[in-house]
Amino acid sequence: MAPDPQRAAARASVRRMPIPPKELQVFLEDFIPFNKFLGIRVAAMRDGFVRLELPFRAEFIGDARRNALHGGVISTLSDTCGGFALWTKIALDDRMSTIDIRVDYLAPGQPELLIAEGTVVRMGNRVGVVDVKCWQPSLPDVIVATAKGVYNIKRVTD
Repeated sequence: MAPDPQRAAARASVRRMPIPPKELQVFLEDFIPFNKFLGIRVAAMRDGFVRLELPFRAEFIGDARRNALHGGVISTLSDTCGGFALWTKIALDDRMSTIDIRVDYLAPGQPELLIAEGTVVRMGNRVGVVDVKCWQPSLPDVIVATAKGVYNIKRVTD
């Protein structure tokens, strides 16, 4: 009996993350000193998607008059989220760096937990693109910021 080409294509499209989720979580939270210093945590992860959490600290306030988060904190979380969403789609030995990130600040970040969700929208051999949105649990319908990250991928060849 000949193999069904549609079933073979469906099986090929269902792939697993090259790096096991637990290893990637440890890498993100514990191996990168800046992420560890900020306290960034992985809340969810699957192929092409990451949700990160940044617990609030008083040092993250950028505008004391409004008690709003600093834009640099929001952009850092956005870039980290975008990069690790892409990292779910590459091998452990591959390398990646940010080419460009554009952050649109849509509402002031409140002094509380900040959540970022990144979704890969394009994955090429050398470049990946990720959409990120940042929001807070107390106002889940209010988007604090959106970002579009473009990342360089350097694949290790065998």
